[in-house]
Amino acid sequence: MSEIESRIAELGLVLPAPVTPPGAVRLPFRQVRVVGSVAYVAGHGPLAADGTLAEPLGKVGAEVTPEQAYASARLTGLAILASLARELGDLDRIAAWGRVFGMVNVAPGFDRLPEVINGCSDLLLELFGPEVGGHARSAVGQAALPFGIPVEIEAIVHLHA
Repeated sequence: MSEIESRIAELGLVLPAPVTPPGAVRLPFRQVRVVGSVAYVAGHGPLAADGTLAEPLGKVGAEVTPEQAYASARLTGLAILASLARELGDLDRIAAWGRVFGMVNVAPGFDRLPEVINGCSDLLLELFGPEVGGHARSAVGQAALPFGIPVEIEAIVHLHA
């Protein structure tokens, strides 16, 4: 077990199964695409341990509270880590988190986007520390996200050779 996966287990966290999209939705792309020493991570949403979409669903500031959205962003971080683990075979191959791009499904007027995406950022810093886990980041509001998820996050990750 990798050092990062050991930390995940110590915290009582679980990497979810691959995403199971609702209905007959087709996802004709890779969750992670490695080119050289860079991993491009497709947009991920919050997943339950079995790979289904984690609730609550809806707009942050209406159906979803900021605290619930923070938890959703943390679950999204775990979904990203699970995809990376499947692609890389070992999360210890991660040399640095370059960029995290967070999107929040917002109700009109909700502007506390950074604190929502902090759920993912805090997880990465907790697991990888400030040197490897520190990252550039954006947190933007969207009128809608797929399947009503409250948060979607993509990333660029640099790998050890």
